[in-house]
Amino acid sequence: MSLVDTLNGDLKAAMKARDKQSLSVLRMLKSALMNEKINAGHDLTAEEEVSVLSRELKQRRESLEEFQSANRQDLVDGVKAEITLVESYMPKQLSDEEVKQVVAATIEQVGATGKGDFGKVMGAVMPKLKGQADGKLINQTVKSLLN
Repeated sequence: MSLVDTLNGDLKAAMKARDKQSLSVLRMLKSALMNEKINAGHDLTAEEEVSVLSRELKQRRESLEEFQSANRQDLVDGVKAEITLVESYMPKQLSDEEVKQVVAATIEQVGATGKGDFGKVMGAVMPKLKGQADGKLINQTVKSLLN
């Protein structure tokens, strides 16, 4: 079953439960997936669906940071709930240690020796970890292991 089918089922459940916040987030996720499908001109692959979800999750995390810095607790609570809902559709996230192992193996694989090889390592590791780990975490791990 595709992600859109899952979202449709969850949309119906949210409508029946009169859960306005979940309904709003689910509609937005479905809309983002449909827009991406139209832009791509074909049905989305699982990897493309994860990419869309990752982008939506990143937007919410950035909003959360902004709201926290502005001391807007009313908005922070809502965004945290949205993040939890979007994360429920994401693949299982890797732990810090698992990310470190994948990055270390990739560094060894590409033969990176220092900071100058950062781009080469990131280019090789991002496709491996797409949707499974936060980009900031991957970036920090690569920097720390290259030093």
